[in-house]
Amino acid sequence: MNLTDIKPADGSKHSDAFRRGRGHGSGNGKTAGKGHKGQKARSGAPRTGFEGGQMPLYRRLPKRGFKNRNTQEIVSVNVSMLNRFEDGADVTIDSMVEIGLFSNPKDGVKVLGNGELTKKLNVKANAFSASAIEKIQALGGSAEVI
Repeated sequence: MNLTDIKPADGSKHSDAFRRGRGHGSGNGKTAGKGHKGQKARSGAPRTGFEGGQMPLYRRLPKRGFKNRNTQEIVSVNVSMLNRFEDGADVTIDSMVEIGLFSNPKDGVKVLGNGELTKKLNVKANAFSASAIEKIQALGGSAEVI
């Protein structure tokens, strides 16, 4: 069983599209689902989360953390992973996805210099580390930022 398989029991969910206050026969006549008297039966009832003037829960709890809206998720690829390509090949982001280095390039791809490279490659990516450029160019390849 997965969380994605969970659904309400049959008959437990009601549509919100029915018309309230249309007589006893409708099943929702007279008080139209608001019960008898009281603040919540009147027009102008307080908003959701109102606690009668007590400091509401959403204001009592501390604010935590920070979510930067401008953050980018960069996929990193080590130089050693590029040995899967043939000697002299043009390595692009699309060809890396094709060969299975990653499935989703997200906001960009950065080639890092971890490991050894044994083939001459022409690599095109969003960013390179200094050691990755050094290792690619040492074998006669090229590292081009796109």
